[in-house]
Amino acid sequence: MKPFTEESPAYHAAVEKNYRHNFVIGVLDGTFFWLGASFIASGVILPLFVSRLTDNPLLIGLVAVINSAGFLLPQLFTVNWVQQLAIKKDLPIKVGFFSERVPIFLLPIAMGFLVPRAPKVALAVFFLLYAWHSVGAGLIGVAWQDMIAKVIPVRRRGFYMGLTNFGGTATGVVGAAFAAWLLGRYVFPTGYVYSFALAGIFIFISWLFIAQTREVPLIHNEEPVSHRKFWGSLPALLRGDGNLRAFLITQVVMATAAMGWGYQAVFAAQRWNLPDSQTGALTSAILIGQSLANLAFGPLADRKGYKIILEIGVLALAGSFVITLFAPGPGWLWLAFGLRGVNQAVVLLIMMFVLEFSAAGVRPTYIGLSNTVSGIASAVAPLIGGWLALSFGYLPVFWVSILMGLGAWFLLRFWVGEPRRQNTAAPAAAPQPSHQPPQ
Repeated sequence: MKPFTEESPAYHAAVEKNYRHNFVIGVLDGTFFWLGASFIASGVILPLFVSRLTDNPLLIGLVAVINSAGFLLPQLFTVNWVQQLAIKKDLPIKVGFFSERVPIFLLPIAMGFLVPRAPKVALAVFFLLYAWHSVGAGLIGVAWQDMIAKVIPVRRRGFYMGLTNFGGTATGVVGAAFAAWLLGRYVFPTGYVYSFALAGIFIFISWLFIAQTREVPLIHNEEPVSHRKFWGSLPALLRGDGNLRAFLITQVVMATAAMGWGYQAVFAAQRWNLPDSQTGALTSAILIGQSLANLAFGPLADRKGYKIILEIGVLALAGSFVITLFAPGPGWLWLAFGLRGVNQAVVLLIMMFVLEFSAAGVRPTYIGLSNTVSGIASAVAPLIGGWLALSFGYLPVFWVSILMGLGAWFLLRFWVGEPRRQNTAAPAAAPQPSHQPPQ
């Protein structure tokens, strides 16, 4: 297909022609991906798995570090490359299969063989494979997000993301319940191995759907820029967009508020002496909360914008930790983890919020900046939490998370402006490479 410019009526006509196909494909991709992810839930199942191999809080918290920072940190380094591509989907489809999917296929094989024979080696290999998966997802993250922005028109993205995440979380509830049954039915590590294997199967099915995406080639008239010039342009972009600066600072506070994520399930299990099966079932609470939130947030975002949704999300996170600390019985944990699911739905929509700061020409740059800043904070916060837990116990971790969550709400409410009203997009803020079609 001949590449178009974004201003071309033929380009928008082609996007509309493929919209229904891409909408259905995207929803199915998201549904199966999140179904697979429910079997390796980074906030519940994986910390529990690690806690069966070590009682070191720093290592337990490393799951959260790898999950967030591994995905977010590499993205700014791929921006200049992504912006030169007329077709974005080749990265998430071709590169993503090996960088993101393959390590999940290897995880159950490695854990099934190593855990009974060499637990310490198994722990090291687990972190290696999980880092491979997370960093691999980060390498393709900007391209995937830019691809979604190209194939789903802006006025329909809220509905698309809401339905996609609802489909994924709704089926994920079933997956999480089955994972909990596996953990209770089989002795360690067999239940985890089966759960990891199912994750690999469903994540592979999601890849089969995303491979069917129809993306229209898009070029821009700007000249290519060197990586040095690209990096040198970032300070000017930040100086020229005050609202973006405010949001990036707020993202740091939001990431710090989430430092308690990696310890919440382990703390609950220890406080109430819960078996792995019962604690693992709390993944269902997260997914139920996430699913219900997705139903409401998509249409609300289309009408009101994403800022108010982010405000709801950080308050839900703070509330989750408050309930975890003061719950009079383990039944309250379902509410706590349900609120965490509401927050998780919001985290997934941050990408859509950032898209509205930028025009198409600089969209990957904005995505990369946002995710990298968040990634740095997401790498540091759980390590600080691990040190606090190791030195003083889990309580200070949750109190810091609560205070940071309230602080993030204040910044969002009174400092960060709604980009739809402020029209902060600045396409000329950074030099952009041309999007030449592949030869």
